[in-house]
Amino acid sequence: MTTLRRVAIMAVGLVTCATLTGWPVSGVQSAPTTAKAYFAGGCFWCMEEAFEKVDGVLAAVSGYMGGSVANPTYEEVSAGRTGHAEAVEVTYDPMKVTYQKLLDAFWRNVDPVTPNAQFCDHGTQYRAAVFYSTDEEKQLAEESKRVIEQSKRLPAPIVTQLVQASTFYPAEDYHQDYYKKNPLRYKYYKYGCGRAQRLEALWGKS
Repeated sequence: MTTLRRVAIMAVGLVTCATLTGWPVSGVQSAPTTAKAYFAGGCFWCMEEAFEKVDGVLAAVSGYMGGSVANPTYEEVSAGRTGHAEAVEVTYDPMKVTYQKLLDAFWRNVDPVTPNAQFCDHGTQYRAAVFYSTDEEKQLAEESKRVIEQSKRLPAPIVTQLVQASTFYPAEDYHQDYYKKNPLRYKYYKYGCGRAQRLEALWGKS
């Protein structure tokens, strides 16, 4: 964990994150009113902010995915002891935003050419990953990666993982909506970490 993160994390707040998936009560089952997708892009505070700006996204929850330890704590994950990556669970309205659009938002908010690190945060716990839940999501993720690679816009091959989703563990309450609850500390961390600068160098101005 970087010194910038330690400074930022001093502000602790509480938030309750709840998501509902609506199914009709009638005997005929229709499409779900919400869906969930999972991504890792380094600091989950930053990925929360990125996805919650996407029209059709209802919520983004910080958490952990991809490890071997049940119910990991932030201290365990940030020390690299569990195999998890900091990740976000994105709840969205599929009638308003497609999974493809979420992939577009994901790629443009990560450094896909640097392995086991994102910006100033280093270690496998900060790796970038698309955690697909279905064959369709896998195919869409693979195709989106292929399109970017064929565009030749990046300076090196994409090393971002495309892997099967596993159990998602929500992070502690004080991590949820950190960018909203502690805007000054968050902006200090984000700028000091070089995230915005690197993203602009890779993808251009948003």
